[in-house]
Amino acid sequence: MDFGALTTGLVTGLREGVEAALIVCIILAYLARTGNGRYAGPIWIGVGAAVLASLTIGIALFITVGGLPEPYEQVFEGATLVVAAAVVTWMLFWMRRQASSVRGELQAAVARVLDHGGVVGLALLAFTAVLREGLETSIFLVGQVQAAANAGDGGPLGVLVGAILGLVVAAGLGYGFYRGSRRIDLPRFFRWTGIALVFIAAGLLAGAIHEFVEIGAIGFGTATAFDLSGVLSDTSGVGGFLRALIGYRAAPEVLPLVVHVTYLVVVLGLYLRPARVPVVSRSEPTAAQS
Repeated sequence: MDFGALTTGLVTGLREGVEAALIVCIILAYLARTGNGRYAGPIWIGVGAAVLASLTIGIALFITVGGLPEPYEQVFEGATLVVAAAVVTWMLFWMRRQASSVRGELQAAVARVLDHGGVVGLALLAFTAVLREGLETSIFLVGQVQAAANAGDGGPLGVLVGAILGLVVAAGLGYGFYRGSRRIDLPRFFRWTGIALVFIAAGLLAGAIHEFVEIGAIGFGTATAFDLSGVLSDTSGVGGFLRALIGYRAAPEVLPLVVHVTYLVVVLGLYLRPARVPVVSRSEPTAAQS
């Protein structure tokens, strides 16, 4: 089993799993605090349905990619990698922007559903909230599995095992959040896992461009930029680990290399810049008090 692929799956499963766990914990904690703990059942039904739907879509997408003839398989695979990189990029910046308000928005949504007495509404609320995280995870993992499959050496299995381990750890952390644990620094956790996902997404995007170059869909930037095969091969050892983790190639074409570096510079620069703090009038209550 490839350790680099295991690591990518672990980071993805842990990050996305923690986000989903936080959503569920916020909803359940609000129900308990408002004396509506009896409605926890519909929440879990919605969560289960969202997980099942995400798995179904992910499996269907993976089977579709593998069942196409050449060169359509490579085209669809490249498109999947592009979509996966786009999804994780959008998710990172959405979470960065909405982190301070997501709790209040979820609690307000739960309150509205309770006011209308809709048990089905609670299940749908949990379903839609978790499904978004599940779809992001499924698409991103399918991209990682495809990239790992190209590298060989048990990479796809490593991605899946890592993702399962990450989700299990996330579930444990979610239980700790619900029980009131404050031992984990969530802003720091999301920041560092976000950085790791940026590097993973850059590798997926470069891999997509490589697929398009390989089948002749892109006719420029196809020359080999450099060849480090004699120094650090990407087929075994440290090079293989880096290829599975961040898309390292010992002999990359010019265009995939440019895309890889450009994505890292632009996205990391935007992601790491200080977040804008909204100016709140002294006469208005702050979000932190909610």
